[in-house]
Amino acid sequence: MTGTRVIAYFGDPHVGGTYAVYRLLRDGLFGFGWSVKWVGLGSDAQSRAGADEWAGERAFGEVVAAGTADERIQAKEFLRHLECAGYAAIFVNVLADRVQTNAVRYVDAGLPKIMIVHNTSPGTYAAARCVRDHVHATVGVSRRIRDDLVRHHGFLADRTHIIANAYDARVFRPVARQAWLGPLRLLSLGRIDDSSKGVFWLPEILRRLNDVELTLTVAGDGPDRAELQRRFGKDASRVRFIGAVSPNQVPHIMAQHDIFLMPSRFEGMGVALVEALASGCVPVASLLRGVTDFVVEPGKGFLFPVGRVAVAANFVRKLGEDRQLLKQIANDAHSSALARFQPHVMAGAYASLLDAVIAEPPAVAQPLNPDDWRFPMGLRSGLRTLLPKPMKNHLRQLRERWV
Repeated sequence: MTGTRVIAYFGDPHVGGTYAVYRLLRDGLFGFGWSVKWVGLGSDAQSRAGADEWAGERAFGEVVAAGTADERIQAKEFLRHLECAGYAAIFVNVLADRVQTNAVRYVDAGLPKIMIVHNTSPGTYAAARCVRDHVHATVGVSRRIRDDLVRHHGFLADRTHIIANAYDARVFRPVARQAWLGPLRLLSLGRIDDSSKGVFWLPEILRRLNDVELTLTVAGDGPDRAELQRRFGKDASRVRFIGAVSPNQVPHIMAQHDIFLMPSRFEGMGVALVEALASGCVPVASLLRGVTDFVVEPGKGFLFPVGRVAVAANFVRKLGEDRQLLKQIANDAHSSALARFQPHVMAGAYASLLDAVIAEPPAVAQPLNPDDWRFPMGLRSGLRTLLPKPMKNHLRQLRERWV
């Protein structure tokens, strides 16, 4: 790897937001004199990184403790690696790996450490709080995350920042949308998991649009795929499941659809939402305060209260009935993404933060003794994991509406 200063980015190659951010940071920060290296941990990371689809990424990082799933052995080897590798800084993604997250508490206080919080879930916040006093700065990828950390979890306002995730502007080419007169083309893209993505609301939305000529493409995979297919019932003929898609397929898929449906229960930011804007695929998404309204500006899409499927369906109907409005919003949405979520904007913000931390390092807690390695409560499984999924989903919905 080239570059004068190397940053360890905790994580390994996979289809997901944290690794998409890594790739953009790797390219963007290179211009500021930084080389960003991904560092995975354990046998699971080795398996993911060893997949054929990531062959081109293996040159940019490495897996530590590749031959073991034993967390204590992983921790010992990982701490040794961080001590000997000569990194100039660390980016830790909260809960991407709990051993890596916990390791921050045991690392030399003089090594600049920046924590990135990608999600608004209580478990993510609890984990972030565990390592809060050992990092020099914290980044929330949306306004909601930053505000929650400062207001409710004891994070210092001057050390907690908002840096929005970017989209890959190199692959999302600007295309002027024309008024589409055929059946309305809806798209759901992402992990098929009702507990976070609210996918079981999709059939309910379609049932309220049985008089509208439309199709729905469901792109992605996940634990609830079979049940989601079952729930569409009579609407199954209007729905097409295409399975998991690679990142380089997303721009083409987005460009072939008119509306991006995202009925999520919670999100950290929603990179897919930014990609929809960039593609001119008009968002109809859950209103998550400080998250989706942070991404979708007024007039660039529609946001509905979490779980209010009738409101979501009415927005879809409105766009289907007024194709000129659909065209206008699509083109305005692309302009919004182009102005706000460019990779160079994100990289510049991280470069400025690194420079500030290095120039005037804030005080952090002294590292713990590695011989006393243990997981604090926030990094252990809590009582919430024992709750039935329907109850957890209901609690998430109530929490979001309360916010």
